[in-house]
Amino acid sequence: MRSIRVICFDLDDTLWNLAPVIGRAEQLLYVWLDEYYPRVTAAYSPADLSRLRMLAASRWPALQHDLSELRMRTLRQIADATGYDESMVAGAYAVFFDARNNVQLYDDVIPVLQQLSASHRLVALSNGNADLRRIGIADLFDSVYSARDLGVAKPDSRFFISAAERCNAEPHEMLHVGDHPENDIAAARFTGMKTVWINRAGVEWPLPDTHPHYEIDNLTQLQQLLRL
Repeated sequence: MRSIRVICFDLDDTLWNLAPVIGRAEQLLYVWLDEYYPRVTAAYSPADLSRLRMLAASRWPALQHDLSELRMRTLRQIADATGYDESMVAGAYAVFFDARNNVQLYDDVIPVLQQLSASHRLVALSNGNADLRRIGIADLFDSVYSARDLGVAKPDSRFFISAAERCNAEPHEMLHVGDHPENDIAAARFTGMKTVWINRAGVEWPLPDTHPHYEIDNLTQLQQLLRL
């Protein structure tokens, strides 16, 4: 893979485990709402709020690429229903977003990114809304492109085509590393990128009609692949 100029990384569940992060953020938000906006917690259980969030994408399908706006609209819906004004929405989102960016990086992330950033352009490509400056690894990436930035979400091929254009690179000069078989691997491969599936859990590849170019279970193995 010596022709690779740009290495792209998915973020959530590739560089950190997302589920406990979101769970903790939702819990902290509910506690905050209970203290400052008690009519919300009187009307909605945590499960109720979760259902509203899950329904947001179907209610506003044009915003499926913008998780921040979907969450803000859900919070606005809740504020309106409980008689609170816009200040609740901004405050609640700030609480959630701060906790959402309190992630625990996998042990291999910092050493590998530090080494690779010395020899390649590193780009983050994510459907999510993580803030790499808050997380503390923004300086290791040349660019960060989210679905919100690109106006479309993975696995739409336009996501990867647009990312390649912004990187001023041809897809065959790019390597995408991610955990999600459809969103990361199949979609990136369709556009002509080389792909590396990071399979930290050791599960079986689920898609019979396409496969990653390479499979690894930790990022340290990526350095070995790049020497091929």
